[in-house]
Amino acid sequence: MKPAPPPGEPAAVRLPGADAPPPARRARRGVGETARAVVDNRELPPGSWLHNAGGMAALALRVVGELVTPGLSWRQEFIRQFIFSLRVTLMPASIVAFVIGFSTIGIQGGSLASAFGAIDRISAIAPVAFLRELGPALTTAIVAGTLGSTITAELGARKIRQELEALEVLGINPVRNLVLPRVIALGVMMPVLNLLTFWAGVIGTFGAAVFLYGATPSAFFDNLLIATSYIDLWSAVLKVILFGLIIGVISAYKGLQVGGGAEGVGRAVNESVVTCLLAIFAISVLYTALFLALYPEATIGI
Repeated sequence: MKPAPPPGEPAAVRLPGADAPPPARRARRGVGETARAVVDNRELPPGSWLHNAGGMAALALRVVGELVTPGLSWRQEFIRQFIFSLRVTLMPASIVAFVIGFSTIGIQGGSLASAFGAIDRISAIAPVAFLRELGPALTTAIVAGTLGSTITAELGARKIRQELEALEVLGINPVRNLVLPRVIALGVMMPVLNLLTFWAGVIGTFGAAVFLYGATPSAFFDNLLIATSYIDLWSAVLKVILFGLIIGVISAYKGLQVGGGAEGVGRAVNESVVTCLLAIFAISVLYTALFLALYPEATIGI
């Protein structure tokens, strides 16, 4: 408080606006409010979508740049991640593929085929279904829910503990030594997993057709590849490789952007799985449309 004026002296005259902040302070306050508005816009859609898409694209380019850079310091981590990825996803993917082949294609499709006396032809449906749509969709969903969440949680925990900053201080590139081997491991592992789940689904269809509807094993395998060709095989391989790379990039990006402690890690894991599934769904629609446009003969199994 300002002391009261002595008796006999007039009180100080207070002009209007004397307590207002100086122009420079008002200008700085305006800049801060504008910056906060920009941050808020990035946190809300569609600004957040564009911001995340740009960040994922930038991370993908960095991964490509590190891949073509001489040196294989990341090969041991790649081998470890490949073995871990296949070990974690092989059993659940094979079980689900067997159940789908046995129940959906074998029982449901076999019931319809047996009504027309063509139960031996049911084997031709399984390769088409698992190579074109069921196999890639199945493996992608399992990989996104298991490996994608694992990558996000692991990198996010390291980000919270400031291990990534410590690696940079030591001269170790986190993208090259942590992100690159995980992304490449997913891209290489996905075709192997898709091939194994394909045979698991075929075995499930075989069990339903032979043991429930009386199909002969020789006729089942004679008609197995009658509606498929090498185009379906290579299309499935390219599709799952692309899906694996996308899952790796999205999961790694979400892990590197974690903030807010343990709660932030859990939120990032949830966002990672949802983003992977949405991205895979959109790309799968475009990929299938482009595939059928380029190879229309695949629709009739030539």
